[in-house]
Amino acid sequence: MTDRPAPEGGREERGEAAPPSPSRPALWLGDRRGAAVDWTTQQWVKATGRRVDVAETPWLDGPTGEPSGIGEEFFEAWAAANGLSVEEDLGAEAGGAARGLLPSLDALSGPGFDAGAVDASVRDFYGRTSAYEVEAWAEWSGLFRPFGGLVATLFSRRLDQLNLPLGALDTSRGTTSRVLHLVRPGGGVAMAAWVRTLRATGRSLYVGAYSAARVPGHPAPCVRVVFPLPNGACTVLLRPEVDEGGALRLVSSGAAWGDPGLYLNVHDGGRVWGRAVRSLRETIRVYAARDGVRTDHTLRLGGRVFLRLHYRLTAPPAA
Repeated sequence: MTDRPAPEGGREERGEAAPPSPSRPALWLGDRRGAAVDWTTQQWVKATGRRVDVAETPWLDGPTGEPSGIGEEFFEAWAAANGLSVEEDLGAEAGGAARGLLPSLDALSGPGFDAGAVDASVRDFYGRTSAYEVEAWAEWSGLFRPFGGLVATLFSRRLDQLNLPLGALDTSRGTTSRVLHLVRPGGGVAMAAWVRTLRATGRSLYVGAYSAARVPGHPAPCVRVVFPLPNGACTVLLRPEVDEGGALRLVSSGAAWGDPGLYLNVHDGGRVWGRAVRSLRETIRVYAARDGVRTDHTLRLGGRVFLRLHYRLTAPPAA
């Protein structure tokens, strides 16, 4: 495993809050089941979803979390437990190469999608993600902001995962961004992990694994993002499209099992359950701008927009 050198200065000097200390909720059902609210959610997935064989549905496979939570160091621990090594961009001064979310955007080419038609700067971002600095901000639709606060209270803050910004103060000090490559013993990248944290709060914005994957309901490869959760994961499969001006459009929307979309899965005693969540849909538009690359991430619940996330992505030119 690659040792990560400590950045210059402490968190306070870099304007970063310390990561939150893990704490158990009052209703704790033991180390296997975890928090009562998590266990209840898992029972809902089991009751309303379906049993799946991961060997037959590899697009649902991916890292799963422990009941105690996730956090920014999740992938180092998960890789060690699963016989993988971790490679991280150590910076140009250490002779390291930038690491991307995908080996190349060409990994998504197929019927209906030509990666070569995407703007070169967008292609560069996916191949050299770790070289980019990330600035993020959020726009909540007024009626849904209390819902965001409830999710944060019940799940996100406690698990240190999916801490969507609730206000300007959350993103006031910027966002940290780390890209890790999880490498198989014989060589070859199993997946890329992208870990983003909010400097102002120290909380994890997204802790997710990225790869290309094929699903039964789409002819071309999709972007697969796996967000580990207690005893399971949230898997988002996004179909790629070329948008106006060479922009990349990623859409998680489908009508049937095996289509692109959002899936929750639960692992329990060697068995796996999966549930498609059709009411929650995402559209991500990545496009070239004068100040680098921009991303507009729109989330809809029941057809209504409840959150827009915006990113400014900047990096020095490739050597």
